[in-house]
Amino acid sequence: MMRRADNYLLVPGDEKNLDVDVANTEARSSQSIPMKDLSVDDVSTLYPQVGPYFSDGHRRVDYVLAYHIQKSVNIRRRSSRFSDNNFIQGLRRSLSMRSSRAPLQPKEDPEIAAQEQRTNYHEDDKRFRREEFEENLLETGLELERDERCKIPGIGFLKIHAPWNVLCQEAELMKLKMPTKKVYDVKQGSNVVEKIRLFIHKVTAPLHPKVDANRQDSIKSLSHPFSREKQHLFDLSDRDKFFDSKTRSSIVYEVLKRTRCTRAKYSMGITSLLANGVYSSAYPLHDGDITEANAESNDRKLLYEEWASYSVFYKYQPIGLIRKYFGEKVGLYFAWLGVYTQMLIPAAIVGVIVFLYGCATVDDNIPSMEICDSRNNITMCPLCDRACSYWKLVTACGTARASHLFDNPATVFFSIFMALWAVLFMEHWKRRQMRLNYIWDLTGLGEEEKEEHKDHNRAEYEFRVMQKTMRLEHSTPKGEKVKLTCTDRLPAYLTTVMMMCFLILVTFAIVFGVILYRISIKAALHVSTYPTARSNIRATVKTTAAIINLIIIIILDEIYAAIARFLTNLEVPKTDKSFEERLIFKTFILKFVNAFTPIVYLAFFRGRLVGRPGNYLYVVGSYRMEECAHAGCLMELCIQLCITMLGKQLIQNNLFEIGIPKLKKLLRKRKSELDCKEEEELSKTLQRHEKDHLLGPFNSLNPEYMEMIIQFGMVTLFVASFPLAPLFALLNNIIEIRLDAKKFIMELRRPIAARAKDIGIWYNLLRGLSKVAVIVNAFVISFTSDFIPRLVYQYMYSPDGTMHGFVNHTLSYFNVSDFQPNTDPLQPMHLGYKVEICRYKDYREPPWSSTPYELSKEFWAILAARLAFVIVFQNVVMLMSDFVDWLIPDIPKDISLQIHKEKILMVELFMKEEQVKRLAARDHHYQDNCTLPLSVPQSPPQARSRPISHTNCC
Repeated sequence: MMRRADNYLLVPGDEKNLDVDVANTEARSSQSIPMKDLSVDDVSTLYPQVGPYFSDGHRRVDYVLAYHIQKSVNIRRRSSRFSDNNFIQGLRRSLSMRSSRAPLQPKEDPEIAAQEQRTNYHEDDKRFRREEFEENLLETGLELERDERCKIPGIGFLKIHAPWNVLCQEAELMKLKMPTKKVYDVKQGSNVVEKIRLFIHKVTAPLHPKVDANRQDSIKSLSHPFSREKQHLFDLSDRDKFFDSKTRSSIVYEVLKRTRCTRAKYSMGITSLLANGVYSSAYPLHDGDITEANAESNDRKLLYEEWASYSVFYKYQPIGLIRKYFGEKVGLYFAWLGVYTQMLIPAAIVGVIVFLYGCATVDDNIPSMEICDSRNNITMCPLCDRACSYWKLVTACGTARASHLFDNPATVFFSIFMALWAVLFMEHWKRRQMRLNYIWDLTGLGEEEKEEHKDHNRAEYEFRVMQKTMRLEHSTPKGEKVKLTCTDRLPAYLTTVMMMCFLILVTFAIVFGVILYRISIKAALHVSTYPTARSNIRATVKTTAAIINLIIIIILDEIYAAIARFLTNLEVPKTDKSFEERLIFKTFILKFVNAFTPIVYLAFFRGRLVGRPGNYLYVVGSYRMEECAHAGCLMELCIQLCITMLGKQLIQNNLFEIGIPKLKKLLRKRKSELDCKEEEELSKTLQRHEKDHLLGPFNSLNPEYMEMIIQFGMVTLFVASFPLAPLFALLNNIIEIRLDAKKFIMELRRPIAARAKDIGIWYNLLRGLSKVAVIVNAFVISFTSDFIPRLVYQYMYSPDGTMHGFVNHTLSYFNVSDFQPNTDPLQPMHLGYKVEICRYKDYREPPWSSTPYELSKEFWAILAARLAFVIVFQNVVMLMSDFVDWLIPDIPKDISLQIHKEKILMVELFMKEEQVKRLAARDHHYQDNCTLPLSVPQSPPQARSRPISHTNCC
């Protein structure tokens, strides 16, 4: 059904008519959509202000919709016609003047014409949808202004302004809490904890950012959900500042989501129109410029100076201003990141102390001294078949000394400390979150948030429902609402489960491939003729394998993130919240397995599945499983953790975040035909909505949270093997905060201010990781390090109660005549003498015993001690964690008192208001009674002389 305002494509005629059509088309494209009292053509020169305002300079632009503009076919044909030479034009005229009996030749390729017609059909369909949607927006009370004369070619903008009545109506529907005229004094707590907190606040005053200098911490406004009937409770003296820019944009976004476009049955609001390409982007505007010297002071510029600058890295974040500008969801992320970084300071200090303790005691460590003592003259069995020969234990001296730096008695203390640290961090964050909920007036937001999001379905879900409705059009009873059931989603669920299992198996296969690389490269280096290649084989193999693992992890992270999004789209979640939670869960599982599978292998499996000399375990034919060094696998685990953690932070987190935006900017400059000066001059003339369109779109906070969650796992899960992990995490986060701040302020469009009272599913993931960390560290100390074997030897087998003789106790004997065929060394005389007995690390019976090479009783004693340690460690730490959790209340006492006080003040305010209303109503009723005698009908003429009796109302 065509509308009166539709543009029809004219039949090709002579050039004069085409020129007229082109002129009409250009005139139509410059028109603005109708508004109540303003159009773009009525731009007044009285308001030359360039900024986030309409053309009148008064009405603020609260939201912007961008769309693609495509020239009509007539314009393209006209341009191609005028580009032809005179010969072709004459030929066309001669062809057109042929006899009517001759068929007319087409002026262009029919296939190209049909393609252009299809393109025009789609573009016209999008334009019709935009017109209908914009008319519906006008009916809601929003004021619109179209700008198609911008300096960005092919892009048109629709600027949206919400007038006062719309803001009030939507604020009431959204139940936004706004400050009332009532203020009260916030009394500080009198207990010891609050006094300590106030003392720390005074001491750290120079570290606080210089924002909100005029705000008094001891005074707070009483907030209440906005109501048009109770407008007198709120301070409306300055209506322009009552709703800030963040609140205005969120209100407009709610209207955009709710406004329907009936041209497409499944379209519901701006989300569907964006998904179908009717609009290319939608975003609120930044407050103003920050780089210009004479730029006006605004929140964005203040955030850039006090938050996004590297010169203020030592200061606290202005969380209140971040929330004011970006909304509660972004504010909570940076508040959580700040608390996490702050809590890393004591963990880093303790980790450095543990590491320094290992450095200080390395010369006093008896096992490493025995390994480094050449007088022991211990000959070890070959590390690989044929290519490797016998070797002296003294050559592992450097590895043994280095292992003591991370494998010493202080490691056990540090593991217990980090388990309690994780609990304290979670409790501290819960209290901080509750304090922010109180300050930001978010208490009681949960139910309102559910009501707010329950009707906003995703565009993909609406599309699938429409398809199902069309399929079941005749079989569905009238009035029954069609929705997607588990049966409809079952193929997607099965695909997701199978795909996730397949990707996890791919990760395991890649780790196994790196294991084969280590085995083969070690054998190749042993047979190498280059002395430099054979000088330090272990270090070369460990380092290169760890770097290969890092590269694979970084590549797979990007692939897994894309696959997780694809699988989540396949499931067609109903709401954005459900989509986000499912995407987070899948991405976390895949990235966690990708990052920690090599580490888990080194910690718990390497060196366990080896076998013994004469009966080794082989994989893929002749590949013999690799062994740990004599000092254990803890050193290799430490190298893997160090390279993975530093590599992910430096390359994936920091270099990618800095390099990719700069690379995109450089590519845009190379594509542009303007030089630097011309581009700089052009950027100065661009309006705010045009500048913001050139920025990158804001997608979500999920990547920011994800990298921090993986880092939290690195810090807590295997901290027993790498006590310097908290220090590296702290240094990274100090840079990360400023990097993210600069990205949000300068490189991304302003996100929609989303309300949230917590960090959502991320808290559950953090809590789960902190629980798993206790078990993992117990197993690392028990099975990966030599802590338990040392204790067992010292208290059960040592003749003098010291560690002397521990190395000899851990080595078993092997008769070289028991080698399997073709597995003995090719160069048996490598050490200069014939070897008959070699040693290997294990607890087995010697070859001269009645049960040669069987597991000895020492093995079973140590295994029992290891299992007992795991059980005791886990239960003790869990008990201590639960005690700390019970000891620290989730809600600070002063906050609970203030919330209770606010409720009392609110009740008093409403009782006072009701009392005033009753008095006013009584006075009004009293006055009405006083005026009643004036309405008494006049007496008959004979009674007029009698005096009228009035009631004394005074």
